Amino acid sequence: MCGINGIISLKKILNIEDRVKKMNDSLLHRGPDAEGIEVLDDNRVALGHRRLSIIDISASANQPMVSNSGNWHIVFNGEIYNFKEIRACLNYEFKTSSDTEVILAAIEIKGLDWFLERANGMFAIALFDSSTGNFYLMRDRLGIKPLYYFKNDEYLIFSSEVKGILSSGLIHAEFNELAIDEYLANRYIRAPYTFFKDIYQLDPGAILSVNKNLSIKKSFYWHLPNEFNFETSYNENELISDFEGELTKAIRYRLISDVPLGTYLSGGVDSSLITAITAKNKDESINTYTIGFEELNEFDYSRVVAEKYKTTHHEILISKNDYLQNWDKLIYYKDAPLGVPNEIPLAIMSRVLKEKITVVLSGEGADELLGGYGRIFRSPFDYKNHKPEMEFYDFFVGQYEYVPRQLRDMLLSTPTSYRAYFDHLISEDFEKYPNEQNVFRFFHQYHVKGLLQRVDTTTMQTSVEARVPFLDHNLVEYSYRNIPYEMKLKWKNNNSKIEASTLKAGSYSERLDIPKYLLRKLSYKYLDKSIIERKKLGFPVPLTNWFGGLEEIAHDLLGNADWLKANTLQDLINDSKKEDRAGQILWMFINVEMFKKSFFKKQWKW
Repeated sequence: MCGINGIISLKKILNIEDRVKKMNDSLLHRGPDAEGIEVLDDNRVALGHRRLSIIDISASANQPMVSNSGNWHIVFNGEIYNFKEIRACLNYEFKTSSDTEVILAAIEIKGLDWFLERANGMFAIALFDSSTGNFYLMRDRLGIKPLYYFKNDEYLIFSSEVKGILSSGLIHAEFNELAIDEYLANRYIRAPYTFFKDIYQLDPGAILSVNKNLSIKKSFYWHLPNEFNFETSYNENELISDFEGELTKAIRYRLISDVPLGTYLSGGVDSSLITAITAKNKDESINTYTIGFEELNEFDYSRVVAEKYKTTHHEILISKNDYLQNWDKLIYYKDAPLGVPNEIPLAIMSRVLKEKITVVLSGEGADELLGGYGRIFRSPFDYKNHKPEMEFYDFFVGQYEYVPRQLRDMLLSTPTSYRAYFDHLISEDFEKYPNEQNVFRFFHQYHVKGLLQRVDTTTMQTSVEARVPFLDHNLVEYSYRNIPYEMKLKWKNNNSKIEASTLKAGSYSERLDIPKYLLRKLSYKYLDKSIIERKKLGFPVPLTNWFGGLEEIAHDLLGNADWLKANTLQDLINDSKKEDRAGQILWMFINVEMFKKSFFKKQWKW
């Protein structure tokens, strides 16, 4: 795991190495173990790398790395979990035991398409072919590892983080006000956009090809399966066994490491199952971590799992002051407003776990894989039964978006161009598939990207690599094609379904049905009933309890915010109180202004 940077220019840049050095310095937290810079093509191309050593920790595996022919040059952030299988297919004189060299060898011998078709991992890769002058950026299928780029008529600049691009000194930081509505709706910004004008995320599963003239072409090498399993006749025990095999394979791949490894253990079913399977596949006791507040935590549940699997367990207790003191810092590392309140506790926990481990397994992706957000995943059922006078997409968005559209329209002075763009794009896509399938596709195409950005930021800011087995692309494809819909969201009995038809999912989900049914059924083999059958809580942060303090911060920060309509601050505070998520809604508005003050008062260009 690392940080990557680079500049590709039409003309020679005399101080290009200094610029890439500054870019590397800005990503020190992502890779404290080694640094590399390579300048090519008469000061027209430069690659930079900060290394966090995970596989083959020797200096010979440092980057940038060059293929044996001297043609291919690479900087790479991530892990290729099946690199040994790929390596076995290649007739190549290897100098290291790293996965980086396997990428180079595969591309040199078999080609880029051959490698991407086979690679199982999380990655952001930059490749320069010095024989043709062509350049390539690519990102893993689900978007686990970040990659950003800026392009104008003179150069293309890329980095693992936006601050890496800004640290090149070649451009100004310009606030993208179009992103505010998008962020408040989703808690993240959908690719390809960011909070910075003209700085873009490379889409997951995409390749950006750049020729010598800086002409670019974006193509996609992976898509979600078009198939989706709606079978009603199946062998439940066989499905549980097959799913266990697929999940165990995904976890075993993520145990490959030359440095110490552990797991998050919140006490929820997802992290508990990962911990259980990890413990069964490791000879030594694993380190497990949980964090919480005095007034709100899940320590009792995580202890049950830790004791059962004899893990070396760590409980981290934090206060409101700890939370507030780390808020600004994490916004700086993320290059964006924070999306969910638990990002701050996760970042604090990462600093503690770095004392003992460098790799941590996390449970992100389980809800998206098997329908864990019952209130939203049941929206097709509610739509069919209540027949609202609107398209399903509009009904779904009303369930999904965090700050309601009506509230955003009342408060924001900024355009809603991204809303219009994605409404059109996604509503057209929704016409192609059944509504039940549309919800799963939406969560994998969009929602998981916000989760993954959170995981990357909170771990890499303290040089920790997070791995997410539930987002193994083979497991995702298996789930779409092989797991019947009713094994994901299961009614408790026929009467439950009849009763639910007159209600809304918010009142019946988890009472009349079982979200993530298949996962829970498998979990009985590994976990206590108390872990499996408790109501989904998420990662609790007592923001609503702190509303008075947030209100004070809002008055201090938002009084002159130019993106809010005049004289609406008190309306924001009053209307936030009417929502179930009062604390978080106000917290999100505060985040926007804290972010603006962090990035747009500094002079980046030099």
